[in-house]
Amino acid sequence: MKEEFSCRPGCGACCTAISISAAIPGVNGVKLAGQRCPQLDEDNLCLLWDNPLRPKVCNSYQASREYCGDSNSEALKLLESLETATNG
Repeated sequence: MKEEFSCRPGCGACCTAISISAAIPGVNGVKLAGQRCPQLDEDNLCLLWDNPLRPKVCNSYQASREYCGDSNSEALKLLESLETATNG
């Protein structure tokens, strides 16, 4: 049975650590790995949540302990490692 896991509001690791090539309002081209998404507010909450302009890739991301760990800083490290392993 898969463990229930929810996104931690205010984390923002998935919006910072990974590159996103889908169109994001406020981004010219690709959002680079390590670059904070301009659609994060000062509390690291997505300004496009429940908005049709939110990229499908963002909507389809599923938080999991494997990628998000037990803290926001651990999530950032895990996702940075994944980004490096998959995109160099």
